[in-house]
Amino acid sequence: MARTSESKKKLLQQLKMEAAAEIGRLNFVRENNDHYKGDVSSRQNGSEGGPIGGQMVKKMVAYAERHMMQNGGKL
Repeated sequence: MARTSESKKKLLQQLKMEAAAEIGRLNFVRENNDHYKGDVSSRQNGSEGGPIGGQMVKKMVAYAERHMMQNGGKL
């Protein structure tokens, strides 16, 4: 079954929230902290929110590895 663009966005949003919660950074997720950040350096922004993206990638790789193991190495 093909997923709509909206359902894909919701799944990615859920993944982001899970990843942020796992590493204790929910307060840096834009949806929880939507204030102006134009005065914040890119270094600070990256150090605050960057680990969330890294955790998301780890979760996606782990999912793909499990899926491949269950499907004879095929995605």
